[in-house]
Amino acid sequence: MKAHDNIPLTDFVEYTPEEMQQRADDNLALMKRRHTVRSFSDRPVPKEVIEACIKTAGLAPSGANHQPWHFVAIHSSDVKKQIREAAEQLERSFYEGRAGDEWLDALKPLGTDAEKPYLEHAPWLIAIFTQKKGGIHTEDKNTNYYVHESVGIATGFLIQSLHNAGLATLTHTPKPMSFLTEICQRDKDNERPYMLLIAGYPAEDATVPEHALVKKTLEEIASFI
Repeated sequence: MKAHDNIPLTDFVEYTPEEMQQRADDNLALMKRRHTVRSFSDRPVPKEVIEACIKTAGLAPSGANHQPWHFVAIHSSDVKKQIREAAEQLERSFYEGRAGDEWLDALKPLGTDAEKPYLEHAPWLIAIFTQKKGGIHTEDKNTNYYVHESVGIATGFLIQSLHNAGLATLTHTPKPMSFLTEICQRDKDNERPYMLLIAGYPAEDATVPEHALVKKTLEEIASFI
């Protein structure tokens, strides 16, 4: 490697092969219990829990370590109502034909429709934004690199962290999502909405579509060479 400022790696923890296997198996079992739900309770979730999960997301690797993301954690009832109204307006046109028959047929086993009550019922919405310009300091205005890849990894960290904390999640991606920029008062010239993540406790009558339980096997998703 070329010369650069660095510090010794001192916080890496090595495990025995048996411990590694146990930890990998435990994490697999944990994530098998992660399900996308569309019925949320309005039970409160402490802000501190959401803060810790977002901090975890902020540890994700990113292009040149520019961390090209911003998370807007939304608890305000008024703001959630605005988001629901804007999202449902888009969703109605989507389900009335804008999506196309193939896409709508693919969604049928999930039972989704234009109604999104969870956008108001859930205690927290987290709007995730990508940033075109930035850097490792807030005031930086450099070009960001591998933006979508970086924000995708950070979003994965966030979902895992929320599930590990004991919360249910739902990824929501209405198209277009530009209304989130205005409602969340973000910089439209530099930021783009990436995803809306719903987080909270599942409702007592929450269900999981059978279709969503069908996962590809290891042989179908991986090759070892």
